[in-house]
Amino acid sequence: MFELDPAFLATSAPLVHLPLCEARLQLDARFPWIVLVPRLAGAVEIEDISVEARARLTAEIVAAGEAVRAVGAALGRPVEKLNVGQLGNLTRQLHVHVVGRRADDPCWPGPVWGRGTAGAYDEPTLRAARTAAIDWFAPAGMTRWTGAQP
Repeated sequence: MFELDPAFLATSAPLVHLPLCEARLQLDARFPWIVLVPRLAGAVEIEDISVEARARLTAEIVAAGEAVRAVGAALGRPVEKLNVGQLGNLTRQLHVHVVGRRADDPCWPGPVWGRGTAGAYDEPTLRAARTAAIDWFAPAGMTRWTGAQP
């Protein structure tokens, strides 16, 4: 049975249920950043999932990229470059990061992982970021989060 690793509960906020993944907003206000977690028990590597699930994951990565761009635009920081990564060195559960980058972001041009301290969202900015992402996913027929997490 699929269970979300507790690390995601501490570092991200729920957005929507996609057909394969839970889409979550990474709680680092320095970047528009969505984490996709496939609802597949025991999956650690992309090779652990079926060819069909890999294709679905790729489609959801593209959709999350568009949602990340919507978040960046809503926060007045249009995304110039998307970074996509599947690391899993600290949290082994299969997940993919989709991060909006800009030449003026604090980690440019290097990676965001392990660099600096996550910037906390204030409530109005967090609400704007989540709304932008959820509103982008809604016309695509994605289901809003129904879990108890904020």
